[in-house]
Amino acid sequence: MTHEFKTIADNYLLAKKQGLKSVLATVVDLEGSSYRKPGVRMLILENGKMIGAVSGGCVEKDILRESESVFKTGNPKMMTYDGRYRLGCEGILYILIEPFNPHLEFFNDFTNCLKDRESFQIKSYYSKEIGEHASIGSVVFFKNNHHLLSKSLKINNEDLVFEEELKPCFKLMIFGTEHDSVRLCKLAHYTGWDVTVISGPLESKTIEDFPGVTAFFSVSPDALELHSIDSQTAIVLMTHNFSNDLKYLLELKDSKPAYLGILGPSNRREKLLSQFLEYCPEVDEAFIENIHAPAGLNLGAETPQEIAISIVSEILSVVRKQEPMSLKEKTGRIHI
Repeated sequence: MTHEFKTIADNYLLAKKQGLKSVLATVVDLEGSSYRKPGVRMLILENGKMIGAVSGGCVEKDILRESESVFKTGNPKMMTYDGRYRLGCEGILYILIEPFNPHLEFFNDFTNCLKDRESFQIKSYYSKEIGEHASIGSVVFFKNNHHLLSKSLKINNEDLVFEEELKPCFKLMIFGTEHDSVRLCKLAHYTGWDVTVISGPLESKTIEDFPGVTAFFSVSPDALELHSIDSQTAIVLMTHNFSNDLKYLLELKDSKPAYLGILGPSNRREKLLSQFLEYCPEVDEAFIENIHAPAGLNLGAETPQEIAISIVSEILSVVRKQEPMSLKEKTGRIHI
């Protein structure tokens, strides 16, 4: 995921300032099932610190041990991990381990890509033969440029290739600054989402009140800038003020977020939508169908923390197109 790759890039820069080398491990292929799918990555630093994980925790020690030779020689290598006997996941992981030392221009392009909310692609060239290979490694493709993650990589197009498109970081926009908004902000940040909080101009809250927030705006509804709302954006209206929720909803009518939730009971929803349709009778039907109110899954949530879990769970189920159910009721594999 994009936020995981961003964390890897950020930690590489911190390690470089300390004079530490970095190695990137990527799951590029899988036979059977596993805890995570191909494309998951982790960064290993020269001092043994690991950022991220490629499994539930069992594979990482082996990767750390295998990375020692990459630090010494600078040569990328392949390793496998057979989880059928240790993880119980019935899968064999093929893991590419390569030096991670992209040029400075990579970080400029990556920063602009994130800012402009553009997708990018990573191609990892690999072999299923264990050991060192001169031509294996990864390349990142942005809209107008591409970069080798290892400066010494020499691509051989005859190698196998794992291709992955990474979409813009998933973003949650929270309209409202009450106590439950703070809890939702914290949980969404922990999940890896970018979080934007929208406050009314007369409210006393500031960005310092929202740990993990990416952006904070104190504006009136008619001053909102909504151009950044896209298919990787979820919105939750939770101002606890009927009039404000209605004003925000009116401003959002032409947007197409992945999810739009409104806090409050069913009778409040009916009243809110009734008044909204009086103002906007010609609104796109798809906009109405995308409104989830009351926001959240039926988990029996009572506290602000539990309500946040309920809302995040519903957002995930909507964007991943999954019908919520207990995993014990699911037939077949959990991880494919």
